[in-house]
Amino acid sequence: MSVAGVADTLALAGAVAMGAMVLLWLVSLAVRDASIVDIFWGPGFVLVAWGVFAWVAAQDLPETGEARRWLLVSLVTVWGLRLGGYLARRNLGKGEDYRYTAMREKAGGRFWIVSLFQVFLLQGALMWIVSLPVQAGQLASTPDGIGPLAIAGAAIWGIGLFFETVGDAQLARFKADPANRGKVMDRGLWRYTRHPNYFGDFMVWWGIYLVALEGHGTWWTFLGPLLMSFLLLRVSGVAMLEKTISTRRPGYEEYIRRTSAFFPLPPKR
Repeated sequence: MSVAGVADTLALAGAVAMGAMVLLWLVSLAVRDASIVDIFWGPGFVLVAWGVFAWVAAQDLPETGEARRWLLVSLVTVWGLRLGGYLARRNLGKGEDYRYTAMREKAGGRFWIVSLFQVFLLQGALMWIVSLPVQAGQLASTPDGIGPLAIAGAAIWGIGLFFETVGDAQLARFKADPANRGKVMDRGLWRYTRHPNYFGDFMVWWGIYLVALEGHGTWWTFLGPLLMSFLLLRVSGVAMLEKTISTRRPGYEEYIRRTSAFFPLPPKR
């Protein structure tokens, strides 16, 4: 895995991510809804993964790393399409998310250009960094086949996908029942962690990193899951959601006292 080859691959992945985000931004201007960027978050990773896959295939690299390449793009595809489909079913037809509406009101007539840089290109850059294991992992031709580290990574990915999928389904059923309006979801996986979906994302990307890590020369791609972990815990995940939820949801303070914020743990008495 040459330095030049890595640089070219990273540049290609960056171009795919940024190009897709610019096109999505143009769509958002037409439909006046910047929150479509959230739906594209998962599928965007799928696009980057397959763009790199096609690029690597065209380079005629040794076939010894082919199994790992297929595993990486398969894991990202399942995760990304599930997330995108879930968010599309939940969000489409319900108008722009309040966060983007507030940004639109604050920026006024400048929102069109503000949204390009602060929403779409920013998320494209984050997507590019988080997906580093998928990019570099496809370049590693040695060792051959799928070894213990990749198997462990796939297992961790599976645990993460379980928490995301089951947690989202449990929350959707809870919200669909009118009797639960205004109540705190504290059942199922939500009994053990206040954010099973975010914990699932965390596990998914560290699992993908382990799969990539089995390929020689990919250790440095830990920057990707590390950034995802920071976003989930300190920026757009737990921290943002819980900033105001306690004032909007009666009983949430008590839920905080007895339930782990992130990692699943038995509830406190």
